[in-house]
Amino acid sequence: MDKSEIKRAFLCPADEFTPIPFWFWNDRLDEQEIARQIQEFYEKGVMGFVIHPRKGIPKDIPYLSDCFMHYVRFAVEEAAKRHMKVVLYDEAMYPSGSAHGMVVESNPDFASKCLRMEKKAYRQNNDIHPDCFMHNEKIIHSMVTDKQEILYFIEGFSEGTIRGIHEGEDDGEESAPRSADLLNPEAVETFINITHERYYEVLKEHFGKTVIAMFTDEPDILGRCHKEGVIPWTSGFLEFYLEHGGRMEDLPALWMEAGEQTETIRRNYRKVLNEKLRTVYYSRLSNWCVSHNIVLTGHPQNSYDIGMLNEFQIPGQDIVWRIVAPEHDKGIEGADTVMAKCSSDAARHRGYDRNANECFGCCGPDGVQWAFSMDDMKWYMDWLFVRGVNLLYPHAFYYSVDGEIRYGERPPDVGFQNIWWEYYGEISTYIKRLSWLMSGGYNTTPVAVLCEEDNLPWKIVRRLFQNQIEFNYLEMELLRSDKCRISNGNILIEKQKYKYLLVEDPALLTLDLKDKLALFVENGGDIILSSELNTDLLERDAVIMPSNKNLRVSHVVKDELHFYFMVNEGESRIKGEITVPVKGSAEVWDPWHGEINTAMLLTKTVETISVSISLDRRESLILCIDPKEKHPAETAKEKNKDADIPDKIIEVKNWRIRSDNKEINTKLIRCSEKGALESWTNWNGMRTVTGTVIYESEISGEIQGSSIWLDLGEVYELAHVYMNDQSCGSLFWAPYILEITDYIRPGQNLIRIEVTNTMANSKSDANRLSGLVGPVVIYCAEGQK
Repeated sequence: MDKSEIKRAFLCPADEFTPIPFWFWNDRLDEQEIARQIQEFYEKGVMGFVIHPRKGIPKDIPYLSDCFMHYVRFAVEEAAKRHMKVVLYDEAMYPSGSAHGMVVESNPDFASKCLRMEKKAYRQNNDIHPDCFMHNEKIIHSMVTDKQEILYFIEGFSEGTIRGIHEGEDDGEESAPRSADLLNPEAVETFINITHERYYEVLKEHFGKTVIAMFTDEPDILGRCHKEGVIPWTSGFLEFYLEHGGRMEDLPALWMEAGEQTETIRRNYRKVLNEKLRTVYYSRLSNWCVSHNIVLTGHPQNSYDIGMLNEFQIPGQDIVWRIVAPEHDKGIEGADTVMAKCSSDAARHRGYDRNANECFGCCGPDGVQWAFSMDDMKWYMDWLFVRGVNLLYPHAFYYSVDGEIRYGERPPDVGFQNIWWEYYGEISTYIKRLSWLMSGGYNTTPVAVLCEEDNLPWKIVRRLFQNQIEFNYLEMELLRSDKCRISNGNILIEKQKYKYLLVEDPALLTLDLKDKLALFVENGGDIILSSELNTDLLERDAVIMPSNKNLRVSHVVKDELHFYFMVNEGESRIKGEITVPVKGSAEVWDPWHGEINTAMLLTKTVETISVSISLDRRESLILCIDPKEKHPAETAKEKNKDADIPDKIIEVKNWRIRSDNKEINTKLIRCSEKGALESWTNWNGMRTVTGTVIYESEISGEIQGSSIWLDLGEVYELAHVYMNDQSCGSLFWAPYILEITDYIRPGQNLIRIEVTNTMANSKSDANRLSGLVGPVVIYCAEGQK
């Protein structure tokens, strides 16, 4: 592919890089409405969807029934007409593995199982091996402790459930479907026969064409709302546990402290349990998908379960409940911050090109889910992309928001039922551009961070993120395996080459890794413990001056070009000089606006070049370097958008406030006499309004300058700007600054700003700030244009 073709692929990315949203089927289904919504997706560039049965479907449309499958087939056929792709979801509603309780209905012994421990006082000659402890329970072992207590280890049912799709089937409700035993091969085969085979029976001609994948969602061995104080188990698991290094005397440590060996014993139990789940559940699902010409996608239960992703052809994770967020360093603080690297590194080291994230679910600020904004969405997208994720499953597009049972169920709608739908073409194109960028190449980091199959260290990598040092998580199992080779002081796996191995927990340097790691070190590789980490001594691929802890950088090589993808994860502008060890022609590719410009080259040496960069809050940029070309002598000049150093400021006042919406307009007539810029929730009758309000003003006098910028100040949330009835563009997040040079005319100018607030006030009665708060100013930069 030549350079011009690569640029076209970026500017007009292929539909294969589309977002594939969860489509919540949560109401009575109708062919006409299904077709209408699919056409809405198509028109906004959303070229795929996950059919996700969800709470709100009436009981007369039973899951997997002929009636339900009629609508599934209709939706798939409508997608096929438009060359769209469909991912099937394997449950109703979640977690996966129970077929809406039908697995347990087929055989009550297939219900999820557990192990619990109970203490009893020991008395001489009492029977410590009764046949049964209570109904449906079985004692598998007992022992007498030094404290003269009998410990009974009792196998039974966990009483776990899943969330169902009909009223009365949610957590804690009487009709919640029973969860299945995911460690029981017969139960899992029953799940596949009920669910997967049913979909294939109805859709077989679409498999591998329109239907591309099956999504399995955070399988839970115990189920939700299970008994307290229990651990995952199944019949016959004791023998499996003992065969894989467990001991009878270790069982108490799964509940009680056992000194220095406690964590080792529990770690071994988790490892054995994961192996059982992987082979019995994930492997069977994966094999079925491959044999039916589709792939397995989805994600395991925990953000750090990287080992479980071995069976996924599109490994994934999910962001929910704002556990990762822009505020309080929650992008790099905490165990869940590893999830994006979990899926991307699992894919890199297994030779898979795509990895995914089910994103945005319940990620509203301050627990107000409908207050989730485009500002939030942009931050989350960039957080994922710069860490290597290249397929987004937005959670979710709602079939219906009729009634609280629907709009209140794991909100918000992040698609066509929300305020940004008019502009979603821009969002889907942005997603496609960055999904394209992060696919088909490789990141060039020399740094690997050693991890376990279910434990990805996050503390050691904070400083790497803050110092623009890229890394990948490398699992111990992969390092042990033949997939990893040692050559010339490097660890080689797939397209990756690592010179440094960072280790947070020295206990991971086990004896079975001794020979491989010795060869690595003897040939020049470095093993660095967390206590010895000095980021200044690591090989730096991108250096920003002045330093900035909020800049994230990923260096991707794709089609022989070097792409430095840069993201501002902070709340203020990042401005400075970035130096990279790659020479050639340098361009700045803007993935949001779809623009490519020559970079402003500052300096160059024999081995490096330095380029001026400026990233506003919520901005991302790509520095593209072509080593086969020389940088042109003439370089682009930076645009002056620094509001704090303008040559001339004009404040816009005397606003007229109205709305084209009749319901809103009646209310605004009573309050618009103020003409003031403030949240419209302060106005009578406007506290719970979601909608669009129009602000207009005339600007008299000459407005001149080489570049003219409009700064809206505070806006809640979306603003569409018009000058003299010409659209200047839309703004979705702060800073709400827009260049208007080409729209200014001599004399009087009319400015119109249409502002739409979030749905939080109407859906959640949240009393969130709404409208144009300002102040609104125009500033002009003098000099040659």
